[in-house]
Amino acid sequence: MSLKRTLAGIFRSQDGTSDRAKSPELKTRYYQMSKDKLFDEVSATLKKIPGYKVLHEVPSVGEITLEKRTKFGRIMDITISIVATGPMRCGVDIYSATRGSFGDLGANYRNILHLFAMLDKKLSSYKVS
Repeated sequence: MSLKRTLAGIFRSQDGTSDRAKSPELKTRYYQMSKDKLFDEVSATLKKIPGYKVLHEVPSVGEITLEKRTKFGRIMDITISIVATGPMRCGVDIYSATRGSFGDLGANYRNILHLFAMLDKKLSSYKVS
């Protein structure tokens, strides 16, 4: 992680992915599978990751809400959105925010990278480049 990202984390307590993200690591991930199947795979993968607690799932909307507690007791709220962009293609976006008014020193950025790494590992054969 760069020094610039850490310094920005002093003031920012949230981070997210999108198609227009400047950083390539924070670009939306696309997978070649149906929305229902991708939702089931993502949900199953997230439930196996230690340290993350699945709070709420809405399959019809394609949204999963997670919670992660830091070593210092702060709580991070993470929302994963699955959006169908075609009949057999879906995008996955992640938004992570820390509760409280202080910055996170890049912890939300690292959460997003960790979750994408786990999803890419599990769904590597379906990933669209």
